Amino acid sequence: MQLIASNKARDLGAMLEGYECPAILVSADYEILATNQHYRDSFGEIEFTKTPRCYEVSHGYSKPCDQSGEDCPLGAAVASGHKERVLHIHQTPRGREHVDVEMLPIHNAEGDLAYFVELLRPVPLASGEVSTQELVGSSPPFEKMLEKIARVGATDASVLLLGESGTGKELAARAIHLASKRSTKPMVTLECAGLSDSLFESELFGHVKGAFTGAQNNKKGLVELAHGGTLFLDELGDIPLGMQVKLLRLLETGTFRPVGSGEVKTSNFRLICATHKNLLAMVNAGEFRNDLFYRINVFPIAIPSLAERLSDLPVLSKAILSRFAGGDKYHLTSSAIRTLAAYRFRGNIRELRNLLYRAIVLADTNVIDSRVIELCFEEDNLIKASKGDQPIHSDSAQSDPAVARAPTTGLLDALIPNKEETQWPSLKDLERSYIEAMLAAQDGDKAAVAAALGVSERSLYRKLSGKR
Repeated sequence: MQLIASNKARDLGAMLEGYECPAILVSADYEILATNQHYRDSFGEIEFTKTPRCYEVSHGYSKPCDQSGEDCPLGAAVASGHKERVLHIHQTPRGREHVDVEMLPIHNAEGDLAYFVELLRPVPLASGEVSTQELVGSSPPFEKMLEKIARVGATDASVLLLGESGTGKELAARAIHLASKRSTKPMVTLECAGLSDSLFESELFGHVKGAFTGAQNNKKGLVELAHGGTLFLDELGDIPLGMQVKLLRLLETGTFRPVGSGEVKTSNFRLICATHKNLLAMVNAGEFRNDLFYRINVFPIAIPSLAERLSDLPVLSKAILSRFAGGDKYHLTSSAIRTLAAYRFRGNIRELRNLLYRAIVLADTNVIDSRVIELCFEEDNLIKASKGDQPIHSDSAQSDPAVARAPTTGLLDALIPNKEETQWPSLKDLERSYIEAMLAAQDGDKAAVAAALGVSERSLYRKLSGKR
């Protein structure tokens, strides 16, 4: 019986091999009937000796997605009778990853919906948890951004990424490039900020030997290097006004001339631009060309600020600390997360990364509590004071009693008496005091404290009770 089921799945799977992405065949009862090789390579083998359901395999649910608080593409396809598409977080061998799911209904001879082909396209660089991926999160604004990246990635449309500094616009550009058919070709980046007219033209179009003082050799421009791939122009709003017309001509004709050369060259590339500026306001002020704006504004994507995705702050912070320390060496307390959430990160994820690196340096232990975060803010206050700016104040440190109970960075100094005193606590008492301080910082979460200390919860209970 098992052999028959496996053979049937193999025969049906052969029908799916024509798809260039992971694909499964699903019945109207959510039963997975077959998979193609792309699916097996990306998500692993499925055991067909029992009846595997798509919601069990992809999400670990015991009932369909729409009964578990998520959108269900199969249910939507049944309701509409047409192709449906959603962004899901799937269980994969690499952890929980964002996957663009497309559901194609198949009708039988009577016109009834009998089967569905589910196409699964993982979103490059994106994960719903701490992993090796770089785009991490699951908040609605973050997932809305990923959905747009997944949709536009497979096309050749020009993309305009809009967002504050430090939000990860270059990562989003890389994800779009990797999701495209140009992914095997290079993605070439030009940082437009601070470039003069002559330097911008030379970097973009290249130059020939002797074109200007210092041009001792021929140099290929980034447009030529991006042929077949993607050209990413970062901080587009800083392109000199005089150079904007030359960029427009390049985009409209696909042709350019290296500086100092009369030879006209061509390049086929996909354009992605990014800026933190309001380009439309710049157009109205005469600082950005109207025709260039509408030439590049084909598919705009808003990159959410950290303030717009605060629910991602815990997993983002954990992912950053993991990359710094190579694993789960450092642990943020719940009070530390609240202190971070109360702060307005104007530099967004880039500023969060800097602050957490500073926290690793300032922490006396592998536990980063709210007091360590406050010390990091104090370092920023020194910088701001030297510039005459307003210092940073964290509302959570003053209003949240849980933060006030958090252990200090000099916790051991606080627990050990002055050297003049003769009565020193025992090692057991010191350990207990330290654990109690950690519990206060974690709001009594014994599981979190046990994980931070690298012991089992049973061992933690024994230490608190004075047993060994």
